[in-house]
Amino acid sequence: MIAGILILVFSGQLSRFIPDIRNNLKLVVWVSLVQIFFQYGLFYTGLNLVPAALGAMIIGSSPLFIAIVAHFAFQNDKMTMMKTFSILTGVAGIAIITLGRAKIEMKGEAEMLGIGLLLLNNLVSGYANVLVSKSPSGISPLTLSSSSLIFGGILLFLLSVPVEGLNTGPFPSEYYIALGWLSFLSAAAISIWFILLRRPGVKVSVLNVWKFLIPVSGAILSWLIIEEEKPDLISIAGMAVIALSLFLLSFANRKYENKKRQLSAEKLS
Repeated sequence: MIAGILILVFSGQLSRFIPDIRNNLKLVVWVSLVQIFFQYGLFYTGLNLVPAALGAMIIGSSPLFIAIVAHFAFQNDKMTMMKTFSILTGVAGIAIITLGRAKIEMKGEAEMLGIGLLLLNNLVSGYANVLVSKSPSGISPLTLSSSSLIFGGILLFLLSVPVEGLNTGPFPSEYYIALGWLSFLSAAAISIWFILLRRPGVKVSVLNVWKFLIPVSGAILSWLIIEEEKPDLISIAGMAVIALSLFLLSFANRKYENKKRQLSAEKLS
């Protein structure tokens, strides 16, 4: 919710905010429910039920699920053998990094529920990406991201009160610093993501494959910031596999575009 307010304040689109929402109310409500309320709810509930390493691995496989959703949602974003292989290679890289850094121990039925919630979260994420990508040009990506964060955040807050209670503090200063920083990161990340999804020619499946870089950047940052964290052979091997998957995807996408241009030229001739 705070992230949505930050986007609204700094986007300079206050005058367009209410009219854009009024003209696209159904879309705003649906994106708020799917992208924020359902996805965040499934994500955090599922993570609380499974070991951290397993949760990271399932979330890391989300590009595969999103690509499957995009396959059925777009005519120009179909799964090919090369694309499927490149995505599976990226998932393998995620598994290498995750399993190399921590052991997975299943402790009961709650973990199975958590796995199901996280897998469902991946599918919901794919649907949310499709919604944003197909959204009309009449509403700007910043307005859509801001309004969905505000409305979805309010719904999550209302749900959290009867489930977890209302803690009014007092909180230490570190809490407010962390809250402000994380709100800023969410505002920036979601705004950039919505803008990229709305760009002409951008394919949902191809864009989401770059999420494989999240654990790579996380590992590198931990090596730089945390004294106890050092580079290890398994993590480096996993990063190499992820780099290979991105190269394969780039090759597959370039090959597809060249073939499409060739077919267009043949039709014109």
